[in-house]
Amino acid sequence: MSVEIVLMVPILVMFTLLVLAGGRYVSVRADIDAAARDAARAASFERSESAARAAALAAANASDVNDSFSSCEVAGIDGSFEAGGVITVTIRCSVDNRGLGLVGLSGSRDFTSSSSAPIDQYRRFG
Repeated sequence: MSVEIVLMVPILVMFTLLVLAGGRYVSVRADIDAAARDAARAASFERSESAARAAALAAANASDVNDSFSSCEVAGIDGSFEAGGVITVTIRCSVDNRGLGLVGLSGSRDFTSSSSAPIDQYRRFG
């Protein structure tokens, strides 16, 4: 009985840490996708390109992407800012693997997400 416990406890601990790493990755990935979507949508509502960039940065920074295990930045805001155009926002995050060294995960893992939003065809600028 004790031999089985000695063999199973490390396996269960490593499995638990793998589940924790997977949950961490899924959570950050969902947050990055949501932040990129919100930033692109906020930019598409503005009337000037500079206001669109400011709104996209504000929306991306207002999201709850940055936490104790990840750090994120807006990697790019692209697209044609004109009636019928499309704005694309790209966000890049790095997820830290602290506390997961027993499983062999060390360092960090990078994630990138992009989202696009159309600008209204009949939008008035200026």
